[in-house]
Amino acid sequence: MDEIRYTVTGMSCGHCVASITEEVTQVAGVSDVSVDLRRNEVTVRGNTVDDERVRAAITEAGYAVAGLATP
Repeated sequence: MDEIRYTVTGMSCGHCVASITEEVTQVAGVSDVSVDLRRNEVTVRGNTVDDERVRAAITEAGYAVAGLATP
């Protein structure tokens, strides 16, 4: 199972969490999405997760991917 963590800007509330979760969950191969507002991170887990599609889903939700989060 893949796990990718993204640093995302513009998140500030529960609505942000719901919007990102809804969009990213629709990406093929994604089985779990968790959003950490405090750290500005979105963690995506799944099988054969397409990085480009996840980034596009986050953008579609109205937020910007600043890059991959550092461990």
